[in-house]
Amino acid sequence: MPPFLCRKAKAVVQRALLALAVGACALAWAPPASAQTGLPTLGDGSELGSSAERRLGDRIIRELYRDPDYIDDPVLEDYVQGLWQSLLAAARARGELSAELDERFAWEVLLGRDRSVNAFALPGGYLGLHLGLVGVTSTRDELASVLAHELSHVLQRHVSRLLTAQKKQTPLLLGALVLGALAASKNPDAAQALVVGGRALLLQNQLNFSRDMEREADRIGYGLMAPAGFAPQGFVGMFDKLQQANRLNDNGSWPYLRSHPLTTERSADMHARIPPGTTAIGATAAAPATLEHALVAARARVLANPGVDSLRQWIAEPQSSGWASQPLPHRAAALYVAALGSSQLRDAAGARAAAKKLDDLVSRHGSDVVGCAQPSERSARRIAQPIPSVLASDATPRCASMASADRQMIGDATLVHDAPDARQASDPATRRLLGLLNAEIELAAGAADAALQALQALPAGSDTGRPELLLRTRALLQARRAGEGAQALQTWVANHPKDATAWQLLAAVAQAQGQTLRAVRAEAEAHAARYDYAAAADRFKAGQDLARRSGAAVDHIDASIIDTRLRAMESLLREQAAER
Repeated sequence: MPPFLCRKAKAVVQRALLALAVGACALAWAPPASAQTGLPTLGDGSELGSSAERRLGDRIIRELYRDPDYIDDPVLEDYVQGLWQSLLAAARARGELSAELDERFAWEVLLGRDRSVNAFALPGGYLGLHLGLVGVTSTRDELASVLAHELSHVLQRHVSRLLTAQKKQTPLLLGALVLGALAASKNPDAAQALVVGGRALLLQNQLNFSRDMEREADRIGYGLMAPAGFAPQGFVGMFDKLQQANRLNDNGSWPYLRSHPLTTERSADMHARIPPGTTAIGATAAAPATLEHALVAARARVLANPGVDSLRQWIAEPQSSGWASQPLPHRAAALYVAALGSSQLRDAAGARAAAKKLDDLVSRHGSDVVGCAQPSERSARRIAQPIPSVLASDATPRCASMASADRQMIGDATLVHDAPDARQASDPATRRLLGLLNAEIELAAGAADAALQALQALPAGSDTGRPELLLRTRALLQARRAGEGAQALQTWVANHPKDATAWQLLAAVAQAQGQTLRAVRAEAEAHAARYDYAAAADRFKAGQDLARRSGAAVDHIDASIIDTRLRAMESLLREQAAER
């Protein structure tokens, strides 16, 4: 399955033909061959070193950052990073992630504004996730299973192995494959024509090789789930989603391009991996839903650009007959979509009304879905007396959804609607998402002060994350109080120098304060963070010229930093030229 489409010139695509061919056709999801848990690893068998693979990934990622479908949404990024970092920690603890790869690879997840159900791995530790996939998941475990599978592709060096296996094939052949894969997401007919020219027999040999890699990735990904704090049954739920997507998108043509058996086989195999006799809640049944994930999935559906007509249909859903009888996560997600969708359609009144209904719904029924504790430090929170669900292979307690009558037997500590202040007792992660939504709505409506008030009302301890920082800075900019957010943002980029969005926002803050040289430097750093070294060098040169013209009034520290960073960019540009 192809990554989100890079709408670039043909010459740009051909510079990364070899790597994109792997990402497009060899790293699709596929099931393990059997229920055996002891499948041997394939070994490395790679002639491509980790440094060379990272450089290859950097070449591709430069183009993906420029693609219009790339999106940096702080709320979704924060949620996905919570899952991703937990899986990485589990891989380190289990010895799956070597110290060399841990240091040299990027380990970045990019979000694509694409409605297709898809994810992909690229060389050098880069992963891509389509918003369409996030939007169809019902639980955090399902989304984590996707990340675990793609992470396993990277851990096992599948990219470099395939490059080694295909070293005798010509770049022209791989070029036809890449162009066909990229065209498939927009024009299947054009994709078929390009693939035919790429010689089906060689493609079949490559895909036969990739099936073993897919089995290995499923086996290792499954093993990462429980140590990372997720239910391995998330794989089963995700396979069901993929099966539904295949019914909609698969026309049955080109059978030799199928790199995986039917998803029913994958689901059956994962069911067989569950230890016999395991009957605890969440072990043999579907993992419990949470309000937090329901709202995150709803956000992904809106940001995937479904179109104005779809947004209007979703906005009208809470007024439809039978809506009140839907499960709580469905109702909460519908109201979230209505609020965010109305805001995008510039209907501030409608957005505020939907957000108020969502706030009331969560306050009244927040305990109908028990929030699961996030394993990551970033999203960690405590829930009083969680309902245990113990897997035979993992004694970690997990929260589970139960009927209200059953929860009465657990104790009042878990009953949000029995607490004196239901608003404060409800799940902090859900309250945080509601507060961020309210701030977004007010900011879009031009009410900066109201947006700042919404951020101040966030639950204690949840106002220091990246989404809060970026939203607060934007609100302060809109309120012409940019100086109040400058120090916090400066500290953030010092600790997160690869955050291009934060650098760009810092440039706007510096410009609002009349610090032109600092603004130019921040713009250059934003380009550098997205591997656009040519653009970064141009901005650093502009900074040098500005410093010379300013004379004694220039900030000499900023000028010195600009000189040093320009030399670094020029060195990187020479390396890029040598790679061509």
